[in-house]
Amino acid sequence: MRAVAAFLLMIGVAAPVCAQSSELMLPAKVEAGAAFSIQSTGTGKGTLYIAGLGQVLKRDVQLGETTWFPAGTLYNAGHYAVFLAGNGSAASGAFDVVPVSQPADLSFLARPSRLAVGLHDGITGAVFLFDAYKNLIPVSMPIEFRLTSPSSETQSSTVVTHNGAAWTVMDSTAKQGTDKFVASSGAISSTRIIGQVPGDPCGLKMSAKPAGRQIQLQTDPVRDCSGNAVPDGTIVTFTEAYNGAQSTVDVPLKRGIAQVEMPAHADATITVASGVILGNQIRWEK
Repeated sequence: MRAVAAFLLMIGVAAPVCAQSSELMLPAKVEAGAAFSIQSTGTGKGTLYIAGLGQVLKRDVQLGETTWFPAGTLYNAGHYAVFLAGNGSAASGAFDVVPVSQPADLSFLARPSRLAVGLHDGITGAVFLFDAYKNLIPVSMPIEFRLTSPSSETQSSTVVTHNGAAWTVMDSTAKQGTDKFVASSGAISSTRIIGQVPGDPCGLKMSAKPAGRQIQLQTDPVRDCSGNAVPDGTIVTFTEAYNGAQSTVDVPLKRGIAQVEMPAHADATITVASGVILGNQIRWEK
């Protein structure tokens, strides 16, 4: 009765002594947006109030008759309090408005929007399922997740919603490019775009040849472990150690390779690296 008393205070109606609950016959539940009716007993005129999440209804009624509410009257899912006052008596009750069981929309979140290729469980997708009135649907329903790359490499999984939500993880594919990440429930679907970029350089290799008093150093085309070309601008570091001294030069990739000239010191040791990835080592003896 505390909820009813608070409701009465909200609408500014003094609470008379309650009659038996049999004076008010309510549906056990109403689907959001559906038509419904409330039956009362007694004689004379009365006022019927229905209050719930974001909605308050007031109807003048004839006691002892059925009051009809057309489709679309109540659309927010939740618990609704009902109060009937009239002819010196009152009755109260409650019923639930439940979401429509047929989904009409889904909210699809995919993270991240850009990542390196070949990452296990690197992509996360989450779905929230709603009816036509934007109510979250708590009934378990299957959601299909599908990730497709430009090379037609496809991953898919079907997950059943729990309390209106479903989520999954996917591996980023082996080839760089733009992948389509789709979540669907029946005829309803939503698509997100995942950009996949090359990973770290793999199998980094350089060659050396004399260039007058200099050594000309050049890498082979730099690729990641899946064979994707590492983007231009990626920094490659050449290091030359000689007679207890060391020289280092950072060079950005250009057209897939890095090249530089360094002083030719006899018995120098030259190494190449990109970030934490080490390449081959050359011993210069000329």
